[in-house]
Amino acid sequence: MIGRNGSARRYRVQHRTTYCYSDDVTSSYGRAYLTPREFPGQRLLSHDIHVDPLPSDRSIGTDVYGNTSSYFHVTAEHRKLVVTGESLVEVDKPERLTAGPARQPWEDARPTGATGPLAVEFALDLRPPEITPEVTAYAAESLTPGRSLLDAVTELNTRIHADFTYRSGSTTVSTKVADVFAEREGVCQDFARIGVACLRSHGLAARYVSGYLATDPPPGKERMVGADATHAWSAVWVPGEAGHDRTGRWIGFDPTNDQFADERYVTVAWGRDYADVPPLRGIIYTDARESTITVSVDVAPVEV
Repeated sequence: MIGRNGSARRYRVQHRTTYCYSDDVTSSYGRAYLTPREFPGQRLLSHDIHVDPLPSDRSIGTDVYGNTSSYFHVTAEHRKLVVTGESLVEVDKPERLTAGPARQPWEDARPTGATGPLAVEFALDLRPPEITPEVTAYAAESLTPGRSLLDAVTELNTRIHADFTYRSGSTTVSTKVADVFAEREGVCQDFARIGVACLRSHGLAARYVSGYLATDPPPGKERMVGADATHAWSAVWVPGEAGHDRTGRWIGFDPTNDQFADERYVTVAWGRDYADVPPLRGIIYTDARESTITVSVDVAPVEV
């Protein structure tokens, strides 16, 4: 397991979403995944979500994957809605994988009801399907017979980074993996979904992870508040030691930046796909013909 090793980093995260409408909104229902998770390697020290106008009803719940979701209902008429999540999070530096199941052949990491009952679901394709013959063939170039899981995922991560161009605005949250393959461009959410689909195409368990990445400014430059953005990456399941652990562990990897997730990554939620854990979704009642959305994210390091 990932544990504290003296290299923890602490961050203050502010995630603000502003909706503006051309006419009054009489009712707005929202569901947010803005609460960072707690697990070995990440601790949530404080958290709050502010909604303006003030909701008439709100609640907090936990979904099937253990993510925290926040529900709110605004009944006051408004033309602007602002939802702000504020968190203080501490993240440990992961331990190096020098031995163990991650260094074994990738074929041995396919989950079963006996070795990884909670991981089996993450090896299944979505509905509608995302795994195409092209996805399977692309993944096979890295998942060669007998290769270690860690080596295979490392190469796949690098290939996605090299073969696909990051282009903001080139896709939407509903863009299919097959379309991203055809255009060879997208954003972090798309590349995370490609990584997930590739691993699932060969029976491995993979999940979609949403959160934040703390970015360092260029030398001599100050950090720009709001310059950070929501981020997404993939995670592959690694079985536990034979006969001892049926839970296993998950290793995050980031095709957008060609690296494995480390102490700079703040995890908010995970699921089988983006649709399981969008930062915000909702329903509004309005006659407005136009609307805009602005998202500002700031991940500021804090002295531990």
